[in-house]
Amino acid sequence: MWPLSQNPEWTVSAPIWSSRMSLARMDNKWTALVVIALGRGNLRFGDLRAAVEGISAKVLTETLRDLERDGLVARHVYAEMPPRVEYELTALGGTLHAPMLALGQWAEDHAAEVLVAREAYDAAR
Repeated sequence: MWPLSQNPEWTVSAPIWSSRMSLARMDNKWTALVVIALGRGNLRFGDLRAAVEGISAKVLTETLRDLERDGLVARHVYAEMPPRVEYELTALGGTLHAPMLALGQWAEDHAAEVLVAREAYDAAR
């Protein structure tokens, strides 16, 4: 694979480097959907779960923790009764929003074509 970075240690094709791990994180459909949803602004857990239809509470929790660990999402806990927690994209996470939004838009724009291609492929097998 060609290097995307001038620093060979940071190429996504290198077998051991965080860029590959970061790319693997983006390969998760839930990551993309969470980043797209948080690109609209801060959200509480329940609101985020409603925005990302079909995600379980467990998977959303794991996804948010992973994104927080990677510095893409910030978790804010407010000392209120009942406690309130909000999530938002960090500045780094904000740089990921546009590419994920573009990927989501591509998926929506080409869904019918992909389905036709799948049907043709499956019929040929």
